[in-house]
Amino acid sequence: MFLFNYRYRLKCILRDRELMFWTLMFPILLATLFNLAFSNITSAEEFVKVKVAVVKNEQLAANPAFTAALDDTGNIFEAIYTTRTEAEALLSDNQIDGYIIFDPDLNLVVNRSGLNQTIIRGFLDDFLQSSATIVTVITKNPAALDQGILAGIANRTEYLRAVSASNSNPDPVVNYFYALIAMTCLYGGFLGVKEVVAIQADLSDVGARINLAPTNKLSVFISSMLAATTVQLAELLILLAFVIGVLGISFGDQLGYIALTCVVGSLTGVTFGACVGVIVKKGEGLKTGILIGSTMTMCFLAGMMFADMKYIVATKVPILGYLNPANLITDSFYALYYYNTHTQFFTNILLLCGFTVLFSAITYFVLRRQKYASL
Repeated sequence: MFLFNYRYRLKCILRDRELMFWTLMFPILLATLFNLAFSNITSAEEFVKVKVAVVKNEQLAANPAFTAALDDTGNIFEAIYTTRTEAEALLSDNQIDGYIIFDPDLNLVVNRSGLNQTIIRGFLDDFLQSSATIVTVITKNPAALDQGILAGIANRTEYLRAVSASNSNPDPVVNYFYALIAMTCLYGGFLGVKEVVAIQADLSDVGARINLAPTNKLSVFISSMLAATTVQLAELLILLAFVIGVLGISFGDQLGYIALTCVVGSLTGVTFGACVGVIVKKGEGLKTGILIGSTMTMCFLAGMMFADMKYIVATKVPILGYLNPANLITDSFYALYYYNTHTQFFTNILLLCGFTVLFSAITYFVLRRQKYASL
């Protein structure tokens, strides 16, 4: 009887076109829209070299130290050596951010203010300060030349070193897709609601027949929930294959842990829907409405619509993040992608398992107490 009901519920779920659209096709469509909207964010944030022209004249030729200093900043500036007339033309056409000229002192000519102009001005100020320091040292203590002090003035030593928490490059886009996967997991609640309605005699004809049949109600419920979880997990794997294989979004290379997150997330979503289905006493429409509202609220707090919201919750109300299944699922993928340890990952998985047990227990005890005066 268990296997018969399992196969029967699988067929019923797969034949429900509206249900399959919202739990499978809608997340795929949303992932495609996310990819179209966010595909250029990372490239837009890449640093573009500052374009600057340097006027060639006798004063420039007499200052080879300046030319050497400018050439040493090849990763910041794209320098063009030209005449003053050509430099003026390039500046008026906005092909350069400014031009440098010795006339006779070092000067910067720009036609507007901005970040690039500030970078050029900062470089020139630094060069002038270093030059003034060298002149002062030579004037007051010529013996310092033999002690290598000039090399110390010219060198720039960095005492801070950036260290990544993992081998993965920071990507502001991936959190949106992690939140989308979390939403898909919680959309498994639609399947949970459907299965609860199917065994409640006052909500469906199928439920009335099940309650009249000489079968174990718990066995029927478990087989129905297992069928819902099977479909939900299959849909989630299809979505992951699409996001990773087609859209090229990285989830890291820890496939076993990714699969574990999918399984636990699917169970959490299905049992959450079942819990909503038994607690709300009205019809299926109200149950579904409450499920959608609560799911989208949790996804919003997990950063699906506004990425900074996840950070705001983590800093202002951290306990809310641990009470939000969508955030826990998102954070599990995030931890696998960025962290070298699994402490945070397993903390999230254990909390999700706790929610699954809680939702299942509530559903079981409410269903167990339901009695019908007549069928």
